[in-house]
Amino acid sequence: MKIYIKNMACESCKIVVKEALEELDIATAKVELGEIETKQDVSDEEKMQLNKKIKKAGLELLEKKQGVLIEQIRKVIINYIYNSDEKPTIKFSVLLSKELDHTYTYLSNFFSEVEAISIEQYMIALKIERTKELIIFGEDTFSEIAYKLHYSSVAHLSAQFKKVTGLTPSHFKALKNKRRITIQNI
Repeated sequence: MKIYIKNMACESCKIVVKEALEELDIATAKVELGEIETKQDVSDEEKMQLNKKIKKAGLELLEKKQGVLIEQIRKVIINYIYNSDEKPTIKFSVLLSKELDHTYTYLSNFFSEVEAISIEQYMIALKIERTKELIIFGEDTFSEIAYKLHYSSVAHLSAQFKKVTGLTPSHFKALKNKRRITIQNI
C-alpha cells in the first residue's frame, strides 16, 4: 500500500517517518521522499496515529489526489536541486513531464493554481535556500555552487540571490548569521 506524505523533503524526515512506523509496528517495503510503501494495508486508525506522530516534525499524510500530485512535483524539484550536481542534459520542464507523465503546461498550471506560486518561483526559492546552506557550510566556492545548482554563471547566481534576499552572496557569506528557512515554509 502506498501512503503519501506532505513536506517530506530530506533524510531527517525519512528517519522521523521510519521511527513512527516502527513505533506503530507497520512493516514497510520502502520509505522515500514523499511516500511510503507498506507491506500490508494500513487501517484508518493506524493512519491517524501515524499522522499524529509525524505532525510534530511538520509532516502530514496526504489523502487527496490533488495533494499527492503536488508532492510528486515537489519531490522531482527537490531531487533536481539537491541531488544532481551534474549539468542537466535535458530541460527541467521535459524532465518533470517525463517523470510524472503529464504535460509541463498541465503540471505548471496545476501547481500554480493550488500553491499560488509558479514552479519557477518555487525552484528559485529552493535554489536560494540551498545556496544559503552551501555558503554557510563554506565548503564550496561560488563557482562550484553555481555549477551544482545549474546556474549559467556566478553572475546569474549572484543576481538572483540579490533579487531574492537583498544581499549579494559575498555579503551573506560575511554575515553568516542569517537563518535559513525550512523547505516546508517556502
